[in-house]
This record gives sequence, structure tokens and C-alpha cells, in this order.
Amino acid sequence: MKRLEGKVAFITGVARGQGRAHAVKLASEGANIIGVDICAPFETVKVKPATLDDLAETAALVEAQGQQAVLRQADVRDMDALQAAFDEGFAKFGRIDVVVANAGVLTVDWSWEMSEEKWQETIGINLTGVWHATKAAIPAMIKQGQGGSIILTSSTAGLYGQPFTIGYTASKHGVVGIGRALAAELSEHNIRVNTIHPTGVKTEMVNIPELTDMIATRAETLGPVFMNGLPVEYLEPEDIANVVAFLASDESKYTTGSQVRIDAGKLNR
Repeated sequence: MKRLEGKVAFITGVARGQGRAHAVKLASEGANIIGVDICAPFETVKVKPATLDDLAETAALVEAQGQQAVLRQADVRDMDALQAAFDEGFAKFGRIDVVVANAGVLTVDWSWEMSEEKWQETIGINLTGVWHATKAAIPAMIKQGQGGSIILTSSTAGLYGQPFTIGYTASKHGVVGIGRALAAELSEHNIRVNTIHPTGVKTEMVNIPELTDMIATRAETLGPVFMNGLPVEYLEPEDIANVVAFLASDESKYTTGSQVRIDAGKLNR
């Protein structure tokens, strides 16, 4: 029997990258998928945005695993749109077992030069968006009365001071706070909450010339902060999805309130 047979997972940022990898992996373990992605340009984030075609491709990949998907375009900052997308999927599948609050963006600048617009967009998606994702699903999960698993995507930047990315670093630290608070509140309902902390992952987020240039200008002093301990530059999205599947399954049924590092030794340097 598959580890998530008959279960349903709600994933944000599902159109590509880590979100897509999570959807395909959890589907391969037997889960049906509810998912959202903004699929539109950002105001300040200089990463190529996901598209509706990307979202459709994720749905096709889930279906290729023999599972069903309800994937919709929604901005995690828009609580009404996010709730509507979740409610549609919940109406179809009739249950919710796993939440993966994965949607996130990265903006780059010196801390004292970062614009208000960059700060607000980063915090809105990375922090408020995580809270919204949990807020959308938790009432149904509690009412269901069968426990569950909530997995919040933070970063190694949520555990140490990463330069040039103050909005990202602050938001990812904030995700740890959300995870710890929810773990305490939801333990009586047998709902587990954990944060994951990947090092750099091979997605569109690493294709930001600004960050590469800023690291290069301080290569001798701040460059090593970004280096992994193990001999790998970037992890694959599937490497993170494997850990998500473990946390979503009963194999981790007594793990909650934890910060799970997938850091390739970065924080042990």
C-alpha cells in the first residue's frame, strides 16, 4: 500500500519547481492534489513567473500517477481566492490530510536600499501567504478529526543571517514562528506542523543575476555564506519532495514543531 493512499494534499506554488515536485511525489504515494499558483508576473520579483500552461502540466503529471488534481490560479496573498480554490478541491475530494505551504519568492538588495515595494511583496507572499494557506485548511482538518500534517517551506535563510536578502530572510525566519505556534495549538488535534529548510534548489529562483553579482563583489567575505558543505551546488526539487513525503506520511507521526534541515551541510560549515 502506498504511504498516502486515499489522502488529499493542498499545495501552494504548485505550477513548477518545488511545488510541482511535491505534487508529483505525493501523488505517486497515493494522494489527490488540491493546488494553487499565482501564474502571473510579480511587481518587484525578477524571476520568470509560472504560467497557466505550467499549472496544466503539473495537473497532467499528477494524473499520470493515477491521481486527480484540482489546480487553480490564485495569489496566496488573496485570502478569498485562496479559500475558494481550497473549498473547490475539498468539495470534490471530501477530505484534507496534508498542507504544503510552499509558495515563495526571493528579492535581492542591500538591506538599507531595499524598497518598500520589494519588502511588502516578499513578506506578503512568503509569510502572510503561508499563514493564509494554513488558515484555509485547518478548520476542515480539525473538523475531520483524523489528524494531519502541515509542512511549511522555510529555507536555510530561516535559520541563519543570509546577506542581500533581508525580506526573504526575515520572512523565512517568520515561517519558523508560524510553524512553532501552530504545532503547539494543533497538537491536541493530532495535527503535526513542521518547517523544512532547503539550501539552494535548482529552480527559477536561483536564476537571479543580481544575487550572483552581489555575491561576487564580496566573494572573499560573504561568498562562503552561500556555500554547501557537501560537494553539491544545488539540490534538485525532488530531493526536497522526498522529505516532504516523509513528513506527510505516518512514518513521521511523532515529529512536530521541528525545523527539518535539507541543507547539504551548509549550516555545519
